[in-house]
Amino acid sequence: MQNQTIVIIGANSEIAKALTLEIISNSKNDDNTQLIVISRNVEFYRQEHFHQLPSACVNSIAVTAYSEDEISHAVKKIDLIARFEITKVFVCHGVLHDQQCQPEKRLEDFSPEAFTRILTANTITPMLWLKHLTPVLSGSHDCNIVVFTARVGSISDNKLGGWYSYRASKAAMNMLLTSAAVELARRAKNIKLISFHPGTTDSPLSKPFQKNVPEGKLFTSEFVAKKLLMIVENTAIDGKASYLDWQGKNIPW
Repeated sequence: MQNQTIVIIGANSEIAKALTLEIISNSKNDDNTQLIVISRNVEFYRQEHFHQLPSACVNSIAVTAYSEDEISHAVKKIDLIARFEITKVFVCHGVLHDQQCQPEKRLEDFSPEAFTRILTANTITPMLWLKHLTPVLSGSHDCNIVVFTARVGSISDNKLGGWYSYRASKAAMNMLLTSAAVELARRAKNIKLISFHPGTTDSPLSKPFQKNVPEGKLFTSEFVAKKLLMIVENTAIDGKASYLDWQGKNIPW
């Protein structure tokens, strides 16, 4: 296995934690993989278990907020502590609901405050990471950047409506990634952008909506992590943005 540094952002999500454990498992006790995880809550990565690992080295970076200043500062830390070339970046941010907002079922539910909150988490914050990481990642070494989006961000696949803020935030992220890929094809040909739909994963994000999930379509975070790592390994650096589901199949934009 090549020497590599892998960065996981928004690392307190269930899929991010599963990615970390899967990468560590795949490293097979070799000292050729470094993980850098970033989150507002890094307690999971400060357990004694991680300090005793003979394989992947896990470095955690705690941020207090995802402001642009903190993102810029965190990227400088990444550049400073990365032991190897960065080959993969996973941006795992995502908000569907919280105490302040819920997915809208009708137009009357639309709130500018909730929309701004969802857009900030799902679109603006990942874009700021891409903005500040690109100069660090540009070079001759191939690097895949995966941004978690969702199938409901597909405009052409929207048959049910509703969920206005969440759908719009993911569709906007897809447009930004598509535009960024056009630019990177000129100035950073080594970077591949992937918009990833993990499917419905058993996590706090999906918990209120799991009763409507068809049998066999509610995935564990471990299952999604394995699938995602396989997808990244088999996706070519081609100067385009890809919109893929957990099976590696293309989703219509």
